[in-house]
Amino acid sequence: MSKLGTKGKFLKKVLPKVDHSSKLRVIIPAGLANAKPPLGSQLGQRNINVANFCNDFNKRTENIKEGVPLPCRVKVKTDGTYDLVINNPPATYFLKQAAGIERGKMCKGEIAGRITLKHIYEIACIKSQDRSLALLSLEQVCKMLVGIARTCGIEIVRTLDSVEHEKFMKLREENVQARLEDMRLSKEAKMLRTA
Repeated sequence: MSKLGTKGKFLKKVLPKVDHSSKLRVIIPAGLANAKPPLGSQLGQRNINVANFCNDFNKRTENIKEGVPLPCRVKVKTDGTYDLVINNPPATYFLKQAAGIERGKMCKGEIAGRITLKHIYEIACIKSQDRSLALLSLEQVCKMLVGIARTCGIEIVRTLDSVEHEKFMKLREENVQARLEDMRLSKEAKMLRTA
């Protein structure tokens, strides 16, 4: 029995420790990482020094416009260090920026903005550099972006007339303000009913 006990101790020393933790997937605004929740609590659960992580992230993203959402993957090692992979911003961010809008469609059938095929191609060139899209061709990335644009309510056109686009954006802004006012009024009415 004593030989079996020593073999068990020996095996514990030889076998590497198995890491069962999953990668942390989080979107952090460029240059704005801080220890506040939800990021601080997520890092703390994985025994990562939050202050060092925030400083490291902010230094690595100082050349990017502040506030741009960056999808990050953090793999924690057994010794407490981590590997941080910072990807390009999400496709929806690029599409909304190209269309000049802050939010997508608010109801079914609404057109939130318009972009050209050139916008799709330029965004596809940027997004094709992501590791997750490395196996896709540029054409496949463009098709994926067209689908994402449709779900956001962004219409894709061949050419964009500046005068017509300006009229469209003014009308869109009026519609958004009207919808937000309707939502505010319905929320107030609901609060009155529950009181």
